[in-house]
Amino acid sequence: MQEFKLKNNITAVYKQNKNTPRIGLSFNFSINEAEQLPGIYCLMSRLLLQGTKTRTSEQLAMELDENAIEFSCDMKQDYLRFRFVCLNEDFALATEIMSDVIKNSTFEEFEKEKVKLQGEITAELDSAKTKALDNYYKNLFKGHFYGHTYTTILENLDKITKEDVIQAYEQIVSTGKKVLSIVGDIEFESVQALLNQNLSDIENDNQKEKNIQTPTLNEAKTVEIIKNDAQQAQIIQGWILPTFDSTDYPVLVVLNVILGSAGLSSRLFLELREKKGLAYTVRSSYETNEKCANFSIYIATEPKNIQICLDGFKTELEKLKELPVSDDELSSAKNNIIGKQQFVTETNAQQANLLAYYGIMGLGFDFQTQVIAKIKQVTPEQIQECAKKYFGGECGEHFVISVLRPEV
Repeated sequence: MQEFKLKNNITAVYKQNKNTPRIGLSFNFSINEAEQLPGIYCLMSRLLLQGTKTRTSEQLAMELDENAIEFSCDMKQDYLRFRFVCLNEDFALATEIMSDVIKNSTFEEFEKEKVKLQGEITAELDSAKTKALDNYYKNLFKGHFYGHTYTTILENLDKITKEDVIQAYEQIVSTGKKVLSIVGDIEFESVQALLNQNLSDIENDNQKEKNIQTPTLNEAKTVEIIKNDAQQAQIIQGWILPTFDSTDYPVLVVLNVILGSAGLSSRLFLELREKKGLAYTVRSSYETNEKCANFSIYIATEPKNIQICLDGFKTELEKLKELPVSDDELSSAKNNIIGKQQFVTETNAQQANLLAYYGIMGLGFDFQTQVIAKIKQVTPEQIQECAKKYFGGECGEHFVISVLRPEV
């Protein structure tokens, strides 16, 4: 793995995997300012593949298809990502196309894309689970950029102008920190030369500080949605927790696996599904963003079982607080995590995405190795202390419960 700088001081890393026919690239731009209206960033990322000054949307799509280049643009909570996968011999063409999209997108199909987005979001919100999750995030991160969910986008979509989108994009390109990763089997000198040729004239101001506050939650609240055609009740309970810059991060990762993210072997699954028959799916999740993380428990159940399920959540958290986990359970959880890490880094594209993610978050390109080493050192006592710290006392009393159910 070789870290280097482009001529404009963009940080880049290249990992050469010998004898692999396809190369993966990921290029991330940090977001330093919250969007002025929910939906601006979402529209922006969709419009970036709808034509440039030199290519119409049809020409762009055809050129990518003819050369088997998988190219996408994604808006995440903390960064804008451009990425592609292509055959090694098409790396120069794919890099030139990405450069054209970044520098020359016209945003011409603004009104058409806005109508499409409105229709797609409306269709997505017909799902009971999606609607309940929307309600959860909107209330957990109320008043914060992270809480810009589908429903808040729909409420603001008509207010967004093409100028809003262009201004937001120009701000990200001019002020966002940039990190580039490439994984494949091309000689480093060729990679470096092509990147400098196509990307070294992009403005790069790494001095701009992030102007997004850390979300806080200082209350317990339950927010309900009545959906009479729902067949089940959807329940999500969640807390705002520290993210990957905390010393508790590896402990929370292991705790999450033990409680509910390991599928058939997790405590929530064994207790609430296998023993009590309350649901087909029940799991926990520990999702990290740059400013904070959120820890949540999800279940879909019969409406009559809502309180029983919430009591079940509490019981399983209490067990983690009161009793140390066994060495066998802890060992199984660690092996589960390490196995998944290997699974999500099988391809060059997956490795490139992770390296760029670690870079844009300021974690260091070797973060995976570091965190696995720390996970291996997690003890039963640390699991117990973290459970007490974040799910007991004042911190544990600050949560959001989102419930979607039919009227009783």
